[in-house]
Amino acid sequence: MNSTTEEILSIVSDWKGSFCGAYSIREDGKSIGRVSTEHVHINAKKDKPGLDIIIDDGTKGESLAIPACVTHGDINDLVYNDFYIGDDCDVTIIAGCGVHTDNGEPARHNGIHRFFIKDRSHVKYLEKHVGTGKGNGQKSIDPVTEINLGEYSSMEMDTSQIGGVTSSRRVTRGVVGKASSLIIHERLLTEDNQSATTEFSVDMNGEGSSIDLISRSVAKDNSHQSYHSVIKGNAACTGHSECDAIITGNGTVSASPQLDANCLDAALIHEAAIGKIAGEQLLKLRTFGLTEEEAEEKIIQGFLR
Repeated sequence: MNSTTEEILSIVSDWKGSFCGAYSIREDGKSIGRVSTEHVHINAKKDKPGLDIIIDDGTKGESLAIPACVTHGDINDLVYNDFYIGDDCDVTIIAGCGVHTDNGEPARHNGIHRFFIKDRSHVKYLEKHVGTGKGNGQKSIDPVTEINLGEYSSMEMDTSQIGGVTSSRRVTRGVVGKASSLIIHERLLTEDNQSATTEFSVDMNGEGSSIDLISRSVAKDNSHQSYHSVIKGNAACTGHSECDAIITGNGTVSASPQLDANCLDAALIHEAAIGKIAGEQLLKLRTFGLTEEEAEEKIIQGFLR
């Protein structure tokens, strides 16, 4: 493991020299460490780069870390990870990713993660992305997440892009079964001339299913963000989508939420707000001795928390 990987791991997965539980560390397209446990089995795919991760029925209180690090330019890393979560589980999965380049050459990671979650299980999924390094090399992260929820199950997905990523296309698709719930919280920061596209698509197929989708983003300088969400209520279900964005400098944001009620008993709601920081918020903080720039940064930090 090189020093850049250690730095990225500390940012995206709270690495402190080791992981507790099962883990697989990916560096520049190769595995540099992999540990399974009695109930969490990590196996390399035979037909393409990636992992098959199998979690036994009834597994509770265990965690799994699968960080991926690109540590220099001229790397285009593509990986396919499939998660098979058994019945009656309660687990946490950490899937941080960082790309780094100093030499002016592009660095990219594209992780395609598919979740197959059986009945009565709960999964907490933490995903943090960051770009590091100097120079003008393109730093790209293009994650794809596909979620299949069985009956009476739930998944909480906390996903964030915390800076330094030149361009990203973030795609999340979900299919939610009977009495199951999907909660997605996204936090996104773009600066300079960076761009980010977010695409959510969720099919509520089971009676009593629910989705709570909240996206908070900040577009600074000359950066641009595009947000598109589709929630399809195909059964008696509840769906809530919220998109809030702050723009500063010459930042721009476009948002296009879509709700499809394909069942009489589908109850779907969308909320959206895009704008600059309110002047009274800045003024209040400046009365405590902060400069305008410091006050703005304080508000942004709280907004993206």
